[in-house]
Amino acid sequence: MAEAVSELLERAARREPAMEELRALQLAVQAVPLTALRARLSERHLGALFGLLSVNDREQVAACVSILERLLQALDPLYVIQNLKEELQKGLFHPEDSVKILTISQVGRIVENSDAVAEILTSPELLQQIIHCIGGEKIAVAKEAIKSLSGIAQSQEGLEALFVTRLLSDLRDVMATSDVVRYRVYELIVEISSVSAESLNYCANSGLIGELIGELTGEDVLVRATCIEMVTSLALTPHGRQYLAQQGVMDKISNIIVGAESDPFSGFYLPGFVKFFGSLAVVDSPQQICERYPAFVDKVFDMAESQDPTMIGVAVDTLGILGSNVEGKQVLEKTRSRFQKLLKRIGQQAKNAPTELRLRCLDAISSLLYLPPEQQTEDLLRMTESWFSSLSSQPLELFRSISTQPFPDLHCGALRVFTAIANQPWAQKLMLNSPGFVEYIVDRSVEPDKASKDAKYELVKALGNSKTIAEIFGNQYYLRLRAYLREGPYYVKAVATTAVEGAE
Repeated sequence: MAEAVSELLERAARREPAMEELRALQLAVQAVPLTALRARLSERHLGALFGLLSVNDREQVAACVSILERLLQALDPLYVIQNLKEELQKGLFHPEDSVKILTISQVGRIVENSDAVAEILTSPELLQQIIHCIGGEKIAVAKEAIKSLSGIAQSQEGLEALFVTRLLSDLRDVMATSDVVRYRVYELIVEISSVSAESLNYCANSGLIGELIGELTGEDVLVRATCIEMVTSLALTPHGRQYLAQQGVMDKISNIIVGAESDPFSGFYLPGFVKFFGSLAVVDSPQQICERYPAFVDKVFDMAESQDPTMIGVAVDTLGILGSNVEGKQVLEKTRSRFQKLLKRIGQQAKNAPTELRLRCLDAISSLLYLPPEQQTEDLLRMTESWFSSLSSQPLELFRSISTQPFPDLHCGALRVFTAIANQPWAQKLMLNSPGFVEYIVDRSVEPDKASKDAKYELVKALGNSKTIAEIFGNQYYLRLRAYLREGPYYVKAVATTAVEGAE
């Protein structure tokens, strides 16, 4: 097959091949290992194939793209940039998006290679064309361009090239194409800024980060909703948070949340603004975030108490995030009766809301109630027991009824709630005292699919590995749990059969 590839490549290099020959080459290159392709490939072959891309024949172009994709994989990225720079540049101007994607994916390989990336920095025309690809109609082309430019910016030389040369003007020119393209450039800037404080400094000095923040806090509610996602990504890095705090961005967002009460269009951006502080609470200190920005906590509670399913969903997600660690749980506990009432409402939503919201409630409840063994102090165990009791007049039965419904997602969501509390002694006593509950746990026949079997196994594992389970459940049930663990999630008991004489 390798000899066939050599012969077909030679024919393509000597004259314009027929479509049948290109199809044969397309099949042949896929069947030959990359090392064997590399040994038979020359610059002349590649030049001929790139030349065949210039015809106005979509079928031929598609075949050549497929062949080149495979052949270029066989080549070192440094070889590609040193010997095929001109072909790459022409490819970025090509009217067919498949050719642009082929070319720009090679740029992606080049920027991941420390030797090859230095070569690309000496080609401003190539970089300029990659920037213009951000404005391409096809999102796949734009995404590859963003990925490549982000890779180039991993070094100081790359940062200098993008932000201290005329390429910055090219970036701004592309931004002026449309709102959609402007947000793509912001996406690139945030991606670069998130790498390090030095990267952020270059982006800030370019003025582009300031423009993003200006749009975030401006009057256009739809623009706010788009920009907050990017600013949230930046806030997930320590240097990004520090910069945003220095610029007063957190305070501005908090003030917008306060003013949202009188804004009839706040529904467009409020979910994103609340998620922003929820994300901050995870990576920072929940207590500090909630104390410094009380408007955030108030708004989460308001949204959870509202009648709008969208707002309730965001609030429930945020409460789950806030309460995912002990510090966040203690912040919520300080709100006392308001949170207890809210838990009752979340329990009702888990029972009666549309399926998607029910699932989000179940996930939030799991997050709120889980306590790692090393953090199970008497006070915290009392708190989670009180929270569980607030969900319903009979919370164990509520989740058991959800777990018996014929909807796999809800079934698994309810099992995750049981798993969250399974290592807490008060929950183990509740389970033991609920008629038939332990039998339900060790009954494999009620789990119809893989996801359910996995979820049940996690519950059995949480119970079986608990230090208090043997004492509370007693020896008989404890041994059944250990047997379940040993046998694994998919065990099927063998059924003995007896042959009967004369049976068919």
